[in-house]
Amino acid sequence: MIINTGSRTDIPAFFSDWFYNRIKEGFVLTRNPYYPNQVLKYKINTDVVDCIVFCTKNPQPMLDRIEEISRFNQFWFVTITPYEKDIEPFVPDKNRVMDTFKQLSDIVGIKAISLRYDPIFITEKYNLEFHITEFEKICRNLNGYTDNCVISFIDLYAKTKRNFPSVREVNINEREIIEKKFSEIGRKYGIIIRTCCEGTEAAKYGIDISGCMTKEIIERAVGATLKVPKSRKSARSDCNCLLGNDIGMYNTCGHGCIYCYANYDRDIVVKNMKLHNPKSSFLIGTWEEGDIIKDAVQSSYYDGQMRLNI
Repeated sequence: MIINTGSRTDIPAFFSDWFYNRIKEGFVLTRNPYYPNQVLKYKINTDVVDCIVFCTKNPQPMLDRIEEISRFNQFWFVTITPYEKDIEPFVPDKNRVMDTFKQLSDIVGIKAISLRYDPIFITEKYNLEFHITEFEKICRNLNGYTDNCVISFIDLYAKTKRNFPSVREVNINEREIIEKKFSEIGRKYGIIIRTCCEGTEAAKYGIDISGCMTKEIIERAVGATLKVPKSRKSARSDCNCLLGNDIGMYNTCGHGCIYCYANYDRDIVVKNMKLHNPKSSFLIGTWEEGDIIKDAVQSSYYDGQMRLNI
C-alpha cells in the first residue's frame, strides 16, 4: 500500500516530529475529513507499506532524522515556485529550498524525487516571460538532482476563488506557450516534464501526460513491480495516479499560500495548529467522545516478482 502525506497538508514542513513519533510507534490515527468521528488506524511498517509519498514546500525539518525512515521506500515531490510573499507569505526562501532539494536527492536518489512547479497562474506581475525565465533558473540549479518535473495550471476551487479573488484561468494560448517552452527547458537539463489531468495538448511538445504519481513512477522509486487493486486508483477517469491513503488533515498547512485548495482561511489554520501535539496519535488534537476507530485494510502491493533495476 501507499501512505500519502501531502494532499491535505505539508507534514514535512510543519509536523516532522509528529511524523517521526508515528514511525516509532508504528501507527497513525487519521480522521475522515467529511465525517470526523470516523477514524482509521493505519499501521506504518514495511510489511504493508510499500512506499511513503511526501509532497512539501520545505523538506528541511525532516533531514536531521531522515535515517529513521531509511527502511521505507520513499517518493518525494518538492514544490518550488518563484512567487513572492504576496502569494506565498510563509514559504521559505526558494534558494534555501533548492539547497535542501539537493541534499534530499543525494539521500534518497534521483528516482525517488521530483520537482513540482505548480500551480501556474498569470498576472501582470507573474507573466509568461517571468515564468519561463524563473523556471529555467530552477532547472539549471537542480540539474543532476532530478529528472522529473510536474507542472500544473491553477484550478479555481471555491476556496481558491475566495482567498484569491483576482485570479483567473490560464487561457489555452498561454498554456501552450508555457508547455512548449518548459518542454524545451526540460530537455536542455535532462528533466522530463509531466502533467496530470491537464488534457492532451501538451503531448505534442513532448510532455508526458500520463500523470504525476502513477504506478510506473512508484515502481521506479521502489525498484519493484506492484500489483495495485483497482479500488486504490483515482476515481477520476482521466487520472492514472495512485492516491494512496492520506494521513494529513485539511486546514492545517502554515504556508498561507493564497491559491491553496486545502485551507479555508488563516484563522482556522492557526486554531488547528495550536491543537497539534507531536506526541498524539492524531495530527490535530486527540481522541474525542463519539470517535469510532477502525483498523484500515492494508496489504502490500508487491506482486512477488524480482526487484527491477528501473
